[in-house]
Amino acid sequence: MKRTAVLLMGPTASGKTDIAISLCKRFPCDIISVDSAMVYRGMDIGTAKPDAETLRRTPHRLIDIRDPGESYSAGDFVRDANTAMDDIFGRGRIPLLTGGTMMYFRALTEGIADLPPADEAIRQAIDDEAREHGWPALHAELATVDPVAAARINPNDSQRIQRAVEVYRASGRSITEWQNETRPPAGNVAYLKIALQFEPRSLLHERIALRLDQMIDNGFIAELEALRDRGGVSGDSPAMRSVGYRQFWKCLDGEYSLTEARDRALFATRQLAKRQLTWLRSEKSVHFVNPLEPDCIDTISAYLVRELG
Repeated sequence: MKRTAVLLMGPTASGKTDIAISLCKRFPCDIISVDSAMVYRGMDIGTAKPDAETLRRTPHRLIDIRDPGESYSAGDFVRDANTAMDDIFGRGRIPLLTGGTMMYFRALTEGIADLPPADEAIRQAIDDEAREHGWPALHAELATVDPVAAARINPNDSQRIQRAVEVYRASGRSITEWQNETRPPAGNVAYLKIALQFEPRSLLHERIALRLDQMIDNGFIAELEALRDRGGVSGDSPAMRSVGYRQFWKCLDGEYSLTEARDRALFATRQLAKRQLTWLRSEKSVHFVNPLEPDCIDTISAYLVRELG
């Protein structure tokens, strides 16, 4: 029998958390976080992670489940999300998956390739080459062995370039070949997709800038200094490739001034939001809602009542 889960998707700074919590007050939903940075402990301010009191009142699964020195993949997420959904369904409740890591949503709903596991030695070698020659040089290497992947990956997208090159070096097969053998998603779950879309885009840009400045005022730099001091975390750690953390890490290294780090983080966050919105427009069977509308929660609620029966 089909079980139904709700996906609440949207770009960064679009208000997903507040909307998800409001929906939990109206429906028997339990939240599962879909965020590749919120999985890490100690990364609170820079990820806009819900505070302790909010998490106490409305628990979120898949938050604070990894140390920042560890890796966490889309495959890990699919496994953990399916386990969480099984538990939530077993309690007679509805999983509400919310976040902005679009690759995780796609892996969950469309299936995921059974890629080779991470190889730390190969990753370290790739990182060393990137420091010497730059990520565009690694992107050029990728283009020779996997032009399909290179065409869809930005030459400065370090995380995706690293993984694609790593897969090829580890297995001798391109990541595109592996992805063409994708495992299907769980067939007993139906998904209701809700997407938050801002009009005009300039309003989202204003929210992104405001939130970034609030993060800085609330102690983001001190949080990053604590992560650097704890050991086991470097600028090359997967967690530190998250938008914001990457730019301010370089500030603490002396590579950027605070102003330049802020400006670069703002630009990177806006680019992330652009990619997220592009991804959402490519999705099928999505119910779009403008989160700035006064009756946004009522609109989503009416949709869920209708679809959940």
